[in-house]
Amino acid sequence: MKVTSTLIAVVAAAGLFALTGCTPSAQTTATEIAPEVTAQIDAALANITGKVFSTGPNGEKPAGVGATTVTDEQATEIASMGLTAAIVMHYGGNDWANAQIAGLNAEFDRLGIEVIATTDANFNPATQVANIETVLAQDPDIIVSIPTDPVATASAYRKASEQGVKLVFMDNVPEGFVAGQDYVSMVSADNYGNGVTSAYLLARALGGEGTIGVIYHEADFFVTQQRYAGFTKTIADEFPDIEIIQEQGIAGPDFAGDAQGVANAMLTKNPDLDGIWAVWDVPAEGVMAAARETGRTDIKIATEDLGTNVAIALAKNQMIVGLGAQLPYDQGTAEADLAALSMLGLEVPAYVALSSLPVDHKNVLEAWETVYHSAPPAAIKDAYVD
Repeated sequence: MKVTSTLIAVVAAAGLFALTGCTPSAQTTATEIAPEVTAQIDAALANITGKVFSTGPNGEKPAGVGATTVTDEQATEIASMGLTAAIVMHYGGNDWANAQIAGLNAEFDRLGIEVIATTDANFNPATQVANIETVLAQDPDIIVSIPTDPVATASAYRKASEQGVKLVFMDNVPEGFVAGQDYVSMVSADNYGNGVTSAYLLARALGGEGTIGVIYHEADFFVTQQRYAGFTKTIADEFPDIEIIQEQGIAGPDFAGDAQGVANAMLTKNPDLDGIWAVWDVPAEGVMAAARETGRTDIKIATEDLGTNVAIALAKNQMIVGLGAQLPYDQGTAEADLAALSMLGLEVPAYVALSSLPVDHKNVLEAWETVYHSAPPAAIKDAYVD
């Protein structure tokens, strides 16, 4: 493992601090990992936790969620305006989308803004364009959305902007759109930071050495590109004894199935592969399925997003060794607040980002409460092993 001056300084400053909830996985015994490697990685994780590394789609510096706060007095004024909003998703039904929508609905309710539509495009740009057109016929004041494709959907969002709708985006912005002119703001997790976090967690589980595969999102999608960049650059810069020997993209919409096929091929071609990184939790589910199919349940998998199935795997201490989690409920709250503040004519930041939350076996139950603002489901709690 590369010992950089930065990491040495972090170790010294932290006093070999071990990040809460980020102890070595039981999947690798203490005799297999040099203590100094674990100490370095734990210290580096402690150092990056709470920081934001991503920039916005046009290079904007990130603002924190404190910049999105709507006071009670402002909320009363907004409620008197009789506003309506629509939520136009790229695809739904997963834990991340459900949490975003829950956060949006709860905050819109607090602000007295009626949600008149929630749509799911199943990651199909043509479907999303049709969804936008249908929503526009209902004349909403606000649309909160995540474009499936920044080019293919741009004209539909342009129509909404020209109609006077206040647009707030999650994670991705249509091509050619300018913040403060064509849309209000974009809210995202620190996706570059999520990639960095997952790199450290996978490296720790591998003891700083080994061979890995990478499964990325094969699309012009800003945030998943940032995850890939954060992960691969961290591995290359900090862990020269970890080699990425195969990379493959998936386009969906069957992300779990596509990832299963890719992982199956990787494990067949490279029977001694030590680990696989998957761009988010649904593809990681496909990797787990491939590992079971090929008898490689010893494989170490890192990913992003704390979905139910990867949380169960973390609770069981099986295959998934760690992930960088988003805070989708809080992101939804921030999106609703930014839309509301714009309706008051107030200036808001162009880009708001929330820092990555490192999650492994030890802190998975606490992390679930942080991410979703609710207790972990029984399936996760019952799966947890000490």
